[in-house]
Amino acid sequence: MSEIDNLRKKIDDIDKQMAALFEERMNVAYDIGMYKKKNGLPILDADREKKIIKNNSKYITKPELRRYYEEFLVDMMHISKVYQQKQMEGLRIAYSGIEGSFASIAASKIMPLAQRISFGSFTDAYESVKNNECDIAVLPIENSFAGEVGQVMDLMFNGDLVVRGVYELPISHCLLGPDDSTRDSIKTVVSHPQALSQCNKYIERHHLKMIPFENTAVAAKEVAQKNDISVGAIASMLTAKLYGLKVLDYDINDSKDNITRFAVLQKDNGEANDKTDNTFILMFTVKNAAGTLARAISVMGEHGFSMRVIRSRPLKKKNWQYYFYAEVEGKVDSKGAEAMLNHLKEECEYIKVIGTFKPGIRL
Repeated sequence: MSEIDNLRKKIDDIDKQMAALFEERMNVAYDIGMYKKKNGLPILDADREKKIIKNNSKYITKPELRRYYEEFLVDMMHISKVYQQKQMEGLRIAYSGIEGSFASIAASKIMPLAQRISFGSFTDAYESVKNNECDIAVLPIENSFAGEVGQVMDLMFNGDLVVRGVYELPISHCLLGPDDSTRDSIKTVVSHPQALSQCNKYIERHHLKMIPFENTAVAAKEVAQKNDISVGAIASMLTAKLYGLKVLDYDINDSKDNITRFAVLQKDNGEANDKTDNTFILMFTVKNAAGTLARAISVMGEHGFSMRVIRSRPLKKKNWQYYFYAEVEGKVDSKGAEAMLNHLKEECEYIKVIGTFKPGIRL
């Protein structure tokens, strides 16, 4: 056997070993995909991918080969994601609005191959998961400019669904109009109240009349059907393409760092929290006595937990009484968290943890 034949045989033997390892790796990727499907988690975990590339490239002893190995890892992870995405087919994901709404965009980015089902309201989308019509719901909980989405907060407080992730979607509003319209021909704008609020300075500067709609995409669809050059919609650029509208002005939101946070909600299936989640959502009411809220907050600090967010919402059935929504930094399944929650019960009438997540994940 010639020297080249010997070398080729070595390659063949290595390829055989790699094929077995590839199959083993893809089997694990399948299990991970099934876990993500069951728990409403996105396919992409950018932080995890960066860690894999950084850590695994250390195993390469020849520096000149490290770049090629990193490219190999990127290709391998892409194949794994494609394989996992196929498992998402058939998963039913609920959102409020119609195609082209920001909720629809968020849902498509979190789970690209899932079947997206639109609902007319946050409540209907939430209830669809409770009734097993859908597997998960993707609902907005907060905008960086307009604040919390109170209706969704109330659903989370009163309902039984748990949060399996929170994701940030950058929002860019555009002024849309029919083909024959111009920026100056628009006298009235229609959109969701939060979108109108987020573009308030632009609206005032151009002396536009505002008409609220239940959804940005619904507003755009209405403008397309009405075909009135004096009426425009405030919505996404994608919505313009979907409904045949013209973009008359770009990025008209007052804040250029406009972000909406979306929560993935599903039934509690008894699965343990993701070990990488380092923030949990706590909802509670305090006893009707002086200083109880201050003491409740102090309890968290005493046990080494700090809050990223705390918000109050009125209790619907009790005038001038409130519940609180808090995002607490730390592991909810730690002994420290257990001790803190037990201590917190001394100051609270009602308390529940409704989910965990890793903050700062952008779509």
